[in-house]
Amino acid sequence: MRRAFAQVDVFTTVACLGNPVAVVLDGAGLATEDMQRFANWTNLSETTFVLPPTTAEADYRVRIFTPAVELPFAGHPTLGTCHAWLTSGRVGRDPEVVVQECGAGLVSVRRVAEGLAFAAPPLVRSGPVDEALVRRMVEVLGVERAEIVDTQWVDNGPGWVAALLESAEAVLALRPRAVDFDLGVVGPHPQGSPAAFEVRAFVPANGATVEDPVTGSLNASLAEWLLRTGRATAPYIASQGTALGRAGRVHITRDATGTIWTGGGTVSCVVGHVDL
Repeated sequence: MRRAFAQVDVFTTVACLGNPVAVVLDGAGLATEDMQRFANWTNLSETTFVLPPTTAEADYRVRIFTPAVELPFAGHPTLGTCHAWLTSGRVGRDPEVVVQECGAGLVSVRRVAEGLAFAAPPLVRSGPVDEALVRRMVEVLGVERAEIVDTQWVDNGPGWVAALLESAEAVLALRPRAVDFDLGVVGPHPQGSPAAFEVRAFVPANGATVEDPVTGSLNASLAEWLLRTGRATAPYIASQGTALGRAGRVHITRDATGTIWTGGGTVSCVVGHVDL
């Protein structure tokens, strides 16, 4: 069956400098095995499938797949899917906010000056990291224990655990070994820099480490940690993808209700159809 398809670059206003996501805009009738097979074939960090919502509160439902597994939530696929859905002519019930249904529940997405932003979902795991895992982080990152300023569970679905280093320079210098857990690393840029923090995300794949170019879910959960501990003030910008030759920019804001919004630019790179 011929289905509408788009490939969207996220957290950038310039194509090929962000993080791409493949979006099948009509996933109705596809089995889970079909979705997983196609996601493996695209070989992008995530591929999404838009489906009719199962609740009246949502405008659409999305299923999110890596090449190997399905995820309950991911940030850049959320923004990329919403971009593809809106630019294909769909209209939400509320002109200001689109409501996405996914495995993690309902996620609000709104238009912002930078492009689109999603409301950070609640953390499913937070708090301190036990020392045994910290030692594994030290080994994976190839740093001394004293170089890790702090650690925290920042899991909003994918499973993130995070390490804070002293500087963005230290983050960019990392050459990690093989990792078997989802690891985010953050460090501050010098005061007055265009971006407040540098972020990198490392995930396991076939016994090796893959670096994600720009990671919405990680930036959203890092923001909760950094804002709560007074290490950041909103609004701020995080840069990510620098080590990979990308120029991702993630815009973090917090509204009057305390909701953290994670946003950035979205650009259509491929628009057409796919036979599935």
